[in-house]
Order: sequence, then structure tokens, then C-alpha cells
Amino acid sequence: MKKTLGIVLLIVGVLMIAYTGFNFVTNEKVVELGSIEITKEKNHVFQWPPVAGVVLIIGGVVLLVMDKKSRV
Repeated sequence: MKKTLGIVLLIVGVLMIAYTGFNFVTNEKVVELGSIEITKEKNHVFQWPPVAGVVLIIGGVVLLVMDKKSRV
């Protein structure tokens, strides 16, 4: 169990360092006059600090090392 969780944390940590965030777009209704609608695209940015990825990598390595020590 610890080995699997450690590997998952390592992979997620590397991905978080490689991709520091993502953007998504939503449509917002500005004006609605009968059958006429005016919409506005709004860009949202979701970012996380690369340090979070480093912390996950360290946690994954610790879990993998603890798993190897418990098997000995």
C-alpha cells in the first residue's frame, strides 16, 4: 500500500512541477433582451506553486523508503 501511494505521489509531484497550472474559459451572460443575448468569455487561471510538487515528490520518496525498511 505504501509503495503504491509513494509512486502515485512521485508521479503527481513531477506533473505538478512540469505543469504549474491550467486555464479554463466560462461564458457569462451580460445582456439578455428577448431573443438577443450578449455573452462574454471569462478566462480563469488556476495555478499552484512548484514547491507543492517538490513536497509531493519528497513525500513519495519517504513512503518508498519506509516501505523498503519495513520489508527487511
